[in-house]
Amino acid sequence: MTTTEQPSVSVRPTLTSLRRARELFLLGRQLPDDVPEEVVAAWKRARFFGVRHDTRDPVPDPGPPAVRPEGSALLAAARPVLERIAPALGTEQAALLLTDERLRVLWASGGGRDDLCRFDLSEQRVGVNSAARALGTRRRAEVHGPEHFLDLWQDVSAVSVPVLAPDTGRPLGTVTVASTPCAECGPHPGAALAEAAADAVEAELLARSQGAERVLLDAYLAALRGEGRHGRDGEAGQERGERGRPKAGRAVVALDGRSRLVSEAAGRLLSPEGLEALERGAVAAVQGAAFAAVPLPSSGPSPAATSSYSVPLPEGAKCRATLTPVTHLGSVIGVVAVLDPVGRTAAGVDERGVKAADGHSGGGGGGDVGVAGRSVAWRHAVDRATELARSSSEPLLLVGERGTGKASLARELARERARELAGEPAGEPLLTADAAEGEVHAALDAWAGGRAVLVRHAERLTQRDVAALNSLLEAPPVAPLLVTYTPGPPPGPCLQRLLDSLAARSVTLPALRERPEDIRDLLDSLTPRPAPGEPPLTWSLDALRALEQHPWPGNVTELVHLVRALTEQRRATGPVRRAELPEPVREGPAARQLSPMERAERAAILDALHRHGGNKARTAVALGIARATLYRKLRGYRG
Repeated sequence: MTTTEQPSVSVRPTLTSLRRARELFLLGRQLPDDVPEEVVAAWKRARFFGVRHDTRDPVPDPGPPAVRPEGSALLAAARPVLERIAPALGTEQAALLLTDERLRVLWASGGGRDDLCRFDLSEQRVGVNSAARALGTRRRAEVHGPEHFLDLWQDVSAVSVPVLAPDTGRPLGTVTVASTPCAECGPHPGAALAEAAADAVEAELLARSQGAERVLLDAYLAALRGEGRHGRDGEAGQERGERGRPKAGRAVVALDGRSRLVSEAAGRLLSPEGLEALERGAVAAVQGAAFAAVPLPSSGPSPAATSSYSVPLPEGAKCRATLTPVTHLGSVIGVVAVLDPVGRTAAGVDERGVKAADGHSGGGGGGDVGVAGRSVAWRHAVDRATELARSSSEPLLLVGERGTGKASLARELARERARELAGEPAGEPLLTADAAEGEVHAALDAWAGGRAVLVRHAERLTQRDVAALNSLLEAPPVAPLLVTYTPGPPPGPCLQRLLDSLAARSVTLPALRERPEDIRDLLDSLTPRPAPGEPPLTWSLDALRALEQHPWPGNVTELVHLVRALTEQRRATGPVRRAELPEPVREGPAARQLSPMERAERAAILDALHRHGGNKARTAVALGIARATLYRKLRGYRG
């Protein structure tokens, strides 16, 4: 929620001159030069939309359906705030209104009318008004008397302030104070009241969202335990361990449109398209939208939940989904989805995607290799490496930047190869030698003796080890050899000869910045399982966007360290928010080179934002600057 700067007295025409200009506009005549362009543009839009200026009542016939309080989280949070503030209006001629993001009036007080809650303040219905302008600009907006298109509102001045979501900054609606015409050229006397009301509503939304996260988490854990309507009596004995403890085998997803909790079993069943379908269902439920659903019988009461229904998943899905809305303080705050497998399931697949039921691969390319990621670039590299590893025991070279997962992929390839050829148990069939630590010579002896070997950091090989490896490659042993190489300075002649020998069987792994769509899969794989009774580490959508936009110079290794630090040091509850991420990830690189003074100022502002949980209003107060100044500086830092 931001404040707009008022135009100076010298450039704003008087209300009398605006009335005359409006009359000329309605008659189709030439307008004076001093009429603001935005006012004329608004009148033209109203005429384009077919709004009648002389309508007696702007309420459509029939009026729009009423918005039920239980269908609007904004109304549920704002009603107690507005009911406390409304008496401050002090006159029957003034009105206090709340609209949603579609500019439907959800709540109103004063104004001498009983039908205000039937209003639709979109410009397509009533022409220009302060609520529509504030929602479009995300700033405080005022519209006075003749600036309106409707005859009915020529004696009305109004000021509106947008209400923004505390986590994403998305406009949720507006708070409006309307009154009789104000004095010429002055700000609306209700501006401070509208600002205070919007601030209070945003604070209430923040408090409720934090409580809602706990309610949604409780519903998710209850579904994992098979409690209430989320479970079935026949499954209870199979899917619970100790009494009351969640069982990882149950496929459960909890979503609220901003973050999500996905059990391991659900992650195996759901495709990205299926998860997106569930997220759309969650958003529709939270926004109170009606969508096709088949009611299902419930087996008993469930706290904070209403009746369940099924939703269609994309064609070819391995499961069907049963959704249960979760409510908090009278509003739907998310859904819990229980997934039931259909047809052949992935019951024999471990959490990384490796077939584990019988110790043998099911075939079909790199999809069986347990390294997270579904992007085209990553799957192409993994599929190629898998094909080469399966085709023969000849050496394989994995090339990529530091931290791209070369060693992890090599170990998975070795395990897979061992299971295919000899049915060996999924242990560690690969002897690993790190050239950076001088361990290679003994490993090469083991390779010559028939042991599978991984040589890491080939760029750090000594001259002696390079010569030994080149000699062995002239008549290579039958055992597998995997080599990882990180490009850097030009290699010497001996190392270049080694790379040339391995080039025909080499695979280059993409950097993490080249496959940002894999971030979510990697987080699922890297996040450790929580201790019994502890909530899992989850991520808000805003934090996920920041992670996907970060260039990741340290690639997957850098992401591993970030997840580990949050797991060990985090004290907050609920999904990880963008404000909790390290500054380079949270804010992204500056779009231009900053001066030393700008860098110091930016660091101070970012630190204050972090201390105040990302709330820009409180940050501006703490820094002693206006919110408009804070926003201007933040935009300036990004070029």
